[in-house]
Formats: sequence, C-alpha cells, structure tokens
Amino acid sequence: MTAARPPSIARASAIIAAGNIASRVLGLGREIVLSNLFGASRALEAFNNAVLVTRSLFDLLIAGHINSAIVPVLSEIDAKHGRDSLWRVLAALAGMVVLALAVIVIGMIAAALPIARIIGGDTATIEETAGLIRLTAPALLLMCVFALYSGALYALRIFTYPALAAAVFNGTMVAVTLALGGSRQIEAAAVAWIAAAAAQLALQLYGLRTGKLRLSLRWHDPLVAPVLRRIGGLYLPVIGSLIVDLITTRFFTYALAARALIDHGNNYMQWATTLIQFPQGLVATAISAAVLPTLSRAAVAERDGDTPEGQSFSDMLGIGLRMTTVLILPAALALAVLAVPIIQVVFEHGAFTPYDTGVTALALRLYVIGLPFAAWDLLLVYAFYARQDTLTPALVGVVSLIVYAVAAVLLFPVFDLYALMLADAVKHVTHTVISALILARRGSVFANQRLIGTFARALAASLGMAGVGLLVMQAAAPLFGTNTLNEIAGVGLSLAACGAAYFVLGVILRLEELSMLRRVVRRLWP
Repeated sequence: MTAARPPSIARASAIIAAGNIASRVLGLGREIVLSNLFGASRALEAFNNAVLVTRSLFDLLIAGHINSAIVPVLSEIDAKHGRDSLWRVLAALAGMVVLALAVIVIGMIAAALPIARIIGGDTATIEETAGLIRLTAPALLLMCVFALYSGALYALRIFTYPALAAAVFNGTMVAVTLALGGSRQIEAAAVAWIAAAAAQLALQLYGLRTGKLRLSLRWHDPLVAPVLRRIGGLYLPVIGSLIVDLITTRFFTYALAARALIDHGNNYMQWATTLIQFPQGLVATAISAAVLPTLSRAAVAERDGDTPEGQSFSDMLGIGLRMTTVLILPAALALAVLAVPIIQVVFEHGAFTPYDTGVTALALRLYVIGLPFAAWDLLLVYAFYARQDTLTPALVGVVSLIVYAVAAVLLFPVFDLYALMLADAVKHVTHTVISALILARRGSVFANQRLIGTFARALAASLGMAGVGLLVMQAAAPLFGTNTLNEIAGVGLSLAACGAAYFVLGVILRLEELSMLRRVVRRLWP
C-alpha cells in the first residue's frame, strides 16, 4: 500500500479550502438574494421551514455518516480488494439509497401538512410550508445520492469535485432564483433548491465518469453483505449522537436565546456563526477531509502490520494536527482582532445598525475561544472514524452536549445571550480533551509528533501577528465608517498585514509546516 505523503495532504487541503471559500462566498450571496427578493415575509419563513425539514433528514440519513462510515469503509475496500470491488459495493449502496429515499420522499409528500404543523406557525404559514415541502421533497433524494458519490470520491482521494459541490449548489441557487424570482414567488426558490441539488450531483457523476457506476440490489453478494452490515453498525451510534445534537443545538439553544434580554438573539448568533464558519471550513474541514482517506488506509495497514516507515497512523494524524495548528491559531486571533471592521463591511448596511455590529462582534469573539479546539477536535473525531470506531466519538459527543447545556443554564443569568457562546467554547474544549485522552490511552498516537513545539511557535507568531493587526487597524481607522469601498480597503490592508506578519514570524520561528504549505501553493499556482 502506498500512503500519501505530507504534501499530498496539504495539496488536498488547499483544494478543499478553495472550494470552501467559493462555497462560503456564494452561500452569503444566496442569503442576500433571498432577503432582497422576499424580505422578512411569511413566504421566506415557510421556505426556510421546508428547507429545514430536508436538511435535517439529510443530516440524519446520510450527511452525518459520510466521514464516519462510508469514506473509511470504501477506502479499506479499495486498499485491500481493489477498484472493481469498490464499484460493486458502491453500486449496492447506491441501489439501497435510491430505493429507501424514494419511499421517504413519497412519505414526505403525503405527510407534508402534519410535518408543517410540527414546525409550527400560523395557519397560512403552515399551509405554505406544506406546499413547499411537497415541492422540495425530491431534492432529498438528489442530495443523498450526491453525498454517497461524494464519499466515494473522497475514498478514491479525488478531492476537487466534492470540494466544489457546495459552491456549485449555492451558485445554482443564486442563478435560478434570480432567473425565476422576478415575479417575487417563493416557488422560484424551491425550484432553485431542487436545481442546486441536481447540479452538485451532476458534478460528482462527472468526477466518477471513468468508473463503473450503476445501481444494484444484490445486497447478499458475498463481498457486499459484510460491508453493508459494517456500515450499518457504524451508522447507529452517529444517528443517536446527531439526534441529541439536533435537539440541543436547534431547540434548546434557540429557546434559551429567545429568553435573552438582548432582543433578536438568534439573529446575532446566526451572523456570528456565519463568520466563524469561514476559518472552520477553510482550515478544520479542509484538512480533516483531506487526511481522512489517508488515515483510513494507514489504520488498515497498521492493523495488518504493513505500515511503511514514516507513514504510520500516528504520523498522518500528527501532520494533520500540526497543519491545523499553524493555520487555525492565526485565523482565530485575526478574526478576534478585526471582528468589528469585518462585520461593518459584511453586514452593517441598511437596517443593520452599529449596535448590531457591537453585539455581533462580541458574540463572534466569544465563539473564537472555542474555534481552535473545534478544529483540533474534528481531526481527532476523524481519527476514530478512520479506525471505524463511531461509538466512542458519539458517546463523547453526548457528554460534551450535556456539559454545554449545563454550562449554558449556569452562565445564562450572568452573561445572558453571551452565555451560549461561552458554553459553546466549553463544549469544544471538553470534547477535544476527552477525545485526545482516549486516543492517547489506546496507543502512542501523539508521541514524537512535535505537537507542543509547533503549538508554541504558532501561538507566538499569532500573538505577534495580532499586535501588528491592531496597529494597522488603528492606522486604517479613518477608512472605516466612510463608505463601503474604503472599509473593504481597510479590512483588506489589515488582513494583508496580519498574513505578512505571521509568515515572517513563522519563518523566524522555523515553523516547518509553513514551508510545506508554501511548496504546495507553488505547485498549485506556479
């Protein structure tokens, strides 16, 4: 077996990060288009309710399991049995997904009105939500098949097409909504949702065009049957954890925010979350998704006693953690330092006031506390998944969610809305520490990986960068509050200064991971 070298992981991370940038920008554009066309209307509320149903089912049925079950198992099949065996298993999985989702979609259409009543609202909103559920339900089938084929591409270590999928989805949403939304009918957004789901699926099909794609109902195939049972066993713990997570993050959190003295707390949480997802997606998600297939292969080789020197499970995990560290620490500090001007540029227009900027900025800075831990934790969770252990991270997830709920309740009387951001940080710290301790007890996975040295150098460089960022931001202060172009120039100048300062300090402090990334960038853009 040939494991990927460190630059391969860095290159894959860069590809996924580029896709995340496009996705985040176009996703923001999608929200702008919808709000401009439909405003704070009943129609948009009904559309968001209908989409919430599709997204929640998508997360529970397949999206939450791609990295926990499908990618590790398909990676092992490809490594041990070859490409033809992988296509056989994929055909059976695809047949199962299509058949099961066809039944579920029909059920959604038939039960649209009761589902809408569960979500709630006045009579008119419930009826409109039900109509939009019926219209958008087929998108669930398209999205689930997309997720399966995206997982297959990751298992084959083909990252470009999955990385671009979300950007294609959001771009299609924007284009179709604008093309059909001239009459200001919310059905245009529903049609755009289906078109977007079809577009990202088409992209994955193109990525797999040289393979032997087909649908199969041969689930008793001697190769397929054990694989399906294994994937099913990996699914169950994650489903339980996802249910707990959905209840906690979508119901408990929003109910508590509604009781806050700060009005419209859910809006501030959403705005701050939108911004925190940029570094999370660019760094943590990109590196973790890039490392997972290699980790899975390393785990199989380690189990079979066939690990090439320098390419062990521990080495691959160490590379991912070090790369995450040297990128997420400066990103977190830069976001904290430049929170106000960034929010002014992105949101402070029209009805968004300077007061809103202040509240959102503080919420964002509190979220930043947990950002590095969330980034490290995602990679640790993927380390469990690579070893085909989904139960342990699921149990740790339940514990951390209980800790989150307790912390939120205890802190709420003192910190009001901001208690939720602090509790979120406590949750990420808890999950990271417990996961790291469990992995360490199962073997010396962190030994000889130079994690502490990398962290110390990256933190020192990040603190120096933050100081430079503050100075440049103060110098650029006259640009803020004048007009949008000047504010963009001020933020761009501040970010450029932060990046340059971190790079210089990283070179001085001998952060070797920066050199690795620099070589990757030169390969990508010679």
